[in-house]
Amino acid sequence: MDKRTYLCIDLKSFYASVECVERGLDPMTVNLAVADPERGKGTVCLAISPSMKALGVKNRCRVYQIPKNIEYIMAPPRMKLYIKYSANIYGVYLKYLAKEDIHVYSIDEAFLDATQYLVLYHLSAREFAVKIMEDIRNTTGITAAAGIGTNLYLAKVALDIMAKHVKDNIGCLDEELYQNTLWEHTPLTDFWRVGAGMQKRLSHVGIMTMSDIAHADEDLLYNMFGVDAELLIDHAWGRETTTMEDIKSYQPQSNSLSSGQVLLRDYTFEEGRLIVKEMVDSLCLDMASQGIASQSFTLTVGYSYEAELKPAVGTVTIPAASNSYRVIVPNILKLYERIVHRGSPIRKLNVSCNNVTKEIYHQYHLFNDYTAAERDEKLQRAVLEIKRRYGKNAIVRGMDLQEAGTAMERNRQIGGHKSGE
Repeated sequence: MDKRTYLCIDLKSFYASVECVERGLDPMTVNLAVADPERGKGTVCLAISPSMKALGVKNRCRVYQIPKNIEYIMAPPRMKLYIKYSANIYGVYLKYLAKEDIHVYSIDEAFLDATQYLVLYHLSAREFAVKIMEDIRNTTGITAAAGIGTNLYLAKVALDIMAKHVKDNIGCLDEELYQNTLWEHTPLTDFWRVGAGMQKRLSHVGIMTMSDIAHADEDLLYNMFGVDAELLIDHAWGRETTTMEDIKSYQPQSNSLSSGQVLLRDYTFEEGRLIVKEMVDSLCLDMASQGIASQSFTLTVGYSYEAELKPAVGTVTIPAASNSYRVIVPNILKLYERIVHRGSPIRKLNVSCNNVTKEIYHQYHLFNDYTAAERDEKLQRAVLEIKRRYGKNAIVRGMDLQEAGTAMERNRQIGGHKSGE
């Protein structure tokens, strides 16, 4: 395999930095937290400025966890604004690389395959990273950090463990440097794809570092993690076989669509039933807008922490794939009534459409009412067009106007947070 050079670029405290830039403030010196004050002091801060991190405040903390002696600005989320900034920064990447060599990992992070561009621009990997980071700063006012690696994994680790803690915000790794400098690094959760659960299981058998993993009995690791052990072992040695080309050419074997929400208070059984109907309505419109349908649906209902109950989970299959609310909602409501404990307060709901297919591949079913199905399809198209022109709340169902309904508020959100409109 040809030696590659990857960059992993992260926008530091992105949401908080955007809010500071919009106010003409320096995010490196101003205390600012992005959080919705309407959700109370228990709400999670989506981001805090670097100056607050320097004071020991943890990222993604809750508002009440911020020490009382720290004065700060609370900025309500403005998701549309953050998306606009992210799009502008993607435009910066496109000045230097083709889109085929860019993988957007999240709203504030991207992988860049810089291999062929270093020769083109007569720059070292570090110089190329600096050039892009300076352009981001000059274009948007946002400070970036970069990890440089000989594979995607090392670029990500160089960013997460090294770049975010040095003055120039750049970290560099190859396999040799990784083994020499990070093999004994703790905790393991600092490394990409190692979560708290995995770390706990490893610690129970005396494995505390990447060096320990690299030299552990492979049979032990495979018994613990199955096929995931192969990736864990490769990462322990600093290896990663996936390339940018692999990411761009990847085609999933199956597709699904889901909708989930965490409720702001405990909901009763009947109120939860209303929310399920709202969520199914939204999913049906999403499927119709994408020209897809599903025959299998999974419902997950999580209870309030005080209930001490495991989430209720169930799946229902209908005779033929559909995206019709009239066809799907009765089946999911029957499932809801069958699996949900009536006396327990509800706090989380998720509905997913499994193995979605294109509508042109639908199989006809003897007992389907195709006249009604055609009428539903026309109605959905009309609703989608009204929403597209005049906004998602331009047309809603009567149930959405009930006190317990959340659909209209969610229509004003992006990713579960205020859009800023």
